[in-house]
Amino acid sequence: MTDDILIRGGLLVTDQNSRRADLLCHDGRIAAIGETLEAPAGATIIDAGGCLVMPGGVDPHTHMQLPMMGTVVADDFFTGTAAAAAGGTTTILDFVGPDRAQSPLDALAVWHERARQATIDYGFHMTVSWWGDRFSSEMASLVHDHGVTSFKFFLAYKGGLMLPDEDILAAFLRCRELGALPQMHAENGELIAYLQAKLRTEGVLSPKGHALSRPSQCEGEATGRAITMAEIVDVPLYVVHVSTAEAAEAIAKAQSRGVRVIGETLPGFLAIDDSVYSNPDFDIAAGHVMSPPYRPAGHPEALWRAVETGVLSITGTDHCCFTRAQKRLGADDFTKIPNGCGGVEDRMNMLWELGVRTGRLSPERFVALTSANAARIFNLWPRKGALQVGADADIAIFDPARGKTIQAATQHQNTDFSVWEGRRIAGSVVHTLAGGRHVWADGDLRAKPGSGRYLARQPFGAVYGGAGTSRN
Repeated sequence: MTDDILIRGGLLVTDQNSRRADLLCHDGRIAAIGETLEAPAGATIIDAGGCLVMPGGVDPHTHMQLPMMGTVVADDFFTGTAAAAAGGTTTILDFVGPDRAQSPLDALAVWHERARQATIDYGFHMTVSWWGDRFSSEMASLVHDHGVTSFKFFLAYKGGLMLPDEDILAAFLRCRELGALPQMHAENGELIAYLQAKLRTEGVLSPKGHALSRPSQCEGEATGRAITMAEIVDVPLYVVHVSTAEAAEAIAKAQSRGVRVIGETLPGFLAIDDSVYSNPDFDIAAGHVMSPPYRPAGHPEALWRAVETGVLSITGTDHCCFTRAQKRLGADDFTKIPNGCGGVEDRMNMLWELGVRTGRLSPERFVALTSANAARIFNLWPRKGALQVGADADIAIFDPARGKTIQAATQHQNTDFSVWEGRRIAGSVVHTLAGGRHVWADGDLRAKPGSGRYLARQPFGAVYGGAGTSRN
């Protein structure tokens, strides 16, 4: 049971429309929407005058408490979800990562235990880190008994997560049979391994080598290959963290001929270029090391065009943050720098700054990109991503006049680095409700471990009716 909360005087914005109205939350759900609603006795009243009241963000791409490259990411499920709430995100979809030959059901149990401390609602994707009869068999239970209905594959990380095409094809067919959605990390792992070895032989060991070893063509080729496989076996495809013009173009061409392919990008890829890897300060250069990397000038603008036309219809974060000390594990070799950046706290604020404030996005399109489209695609809508009676009371209240400067020293993400360090933004999320709980209240973070609930999702069915998007 949660307290009644009346949000009064705000502009309610969904992916479909906007209107001025009050909104009443009761017992964790939206109970009423209308003009001049009466507040129940004892209700908390939030004055949203001058603010936009939007569905809480759905971040479909996070990595909390993930063991990686000899360390563990800096955010666990409490600190990471608390940071998300401070930025208006009320739902995350995290990736379960089985070890090689580990039962995916056993790995899921490990992730459930880790996620018990989450302060917002969460669901899981499953990384297909190996392939065989046991993995294929357990996928049925994952989908039908545990609500894990999306599976991630890698064409990158040779010697690790990378699978051969024949295994991916077999797994795509299994996804089709079960009504599960395949996701793809699309980079050519063979070419990357070749370039990494070449650069190291040539004495290139600095963070700049990371970007040089993963040129945009590697992503473009792998995206086209993944789309071809999905198209031929007739299964939808979700391409994660699109960072290049070539990948966006491959997705656009596929969509134009009717292929069911969904593109996700990150706010950082819309604003940051690869010049960060030339910074003489190792901590700054290494702090930006992620895969795929930030790209040369020109790619961010191409991605913006893909966002504006709906080719890329979702924003995530690939939240996978490390401290400066952790990044220094690769001080002498760029291939040993832990891959990943933070972002779960800043996604909504930065996308508003980059998109809405500049006139590139409407507020409605902003909601589609940060919440509604992901909720629809991953079978969470209208419980998530909507402002309607009966939906979860997951709400972000955004004040376009509440500016701030983003700094690692004041962020809630559990790291001492930010890719947005020193950026001044004109507006920000000032209140967040998660399941009707007032978890972010004008600078006061009220996150409590264990308040989040697990979201078991339904399969998409034989015709994949749930794998659609809104392009508003």
